[in-house]
Amino acid sequence: MPSSWPTSVDRTLPLRERKKLRTRRALAEAALTLFSEKGFDAVTLDELVDAVEVSKRTFFRNYASKEQVALAAQNELLDAYVIVVAREELHGPVFPALRDALTLAIRRMDDDWEDRFLRTRRLIYHTPALIDYSVVESMRVQRRLVQELEAKLGIDRHEDVRLRLVGEFAISAWRCGTKNWLADQRGTGRRDRGGRAALIASVEEAFDAIPGTVAMSAPAP
Repeated sequence: MPSSWPTSVDRTLPLRERKKLRTRRALAEAALTLFSEKGFDAVTLDELVDAVEVSKRTFFRNYASKEQVALAAQNELLDAYVIVVAREELHGPVFPALRDALTLAIRRMDDDWEDRFLRTRRLIYHTPALIDYSVVESMRVQRRLVQELEAKLGIDRHEDVRLRLVGEFAISAWRCGTKNWLADQRGTGRRDRGGRAALIASVEEAFDAIPGTVAMSAPAP
């Protein structure tokens, strides 16, 4: 992903850059629509580029693969997350700061992002190849988070395992919070929650559960 977050097309950008962003968004939207209607495996790259009337060369200037364009909405948020962490000052406990950075990124996404993200998650749920790719992408984001924290905290991730554990916990909290929120969208969750505010609440709940999770113990015999 380019660093041009937020993902909406900023009219203060040069015309050439605005056109590139519009093409990128058009490819992502066309891919999500085609994949949702026909299935990920049934849609060829030729069909996708024809739908947007661009060349394969243009496609590969924007996305590395069909899998990457399929996960565009999810990756937009996770890349925005890393950008917020990189830009914000870090003081005090790390987990609350990472939680707040993620919720800030969610709040700042485009108005249509929530709908695109829900459609993306439904597509992933029905496509085993995308499930695997999504895990790999989350690992990529985790490494970037750890690198940013390493620079901010002055800690060597190779010498201090806590830094890598922080990255693991942060991405795990994102996954758990998202899964709970998605379950509620399907009406099978613990309570009726919907919308972006509910996603933020679910993610915050997962982050806030980390200390208690680490301290969890079995009953005494």
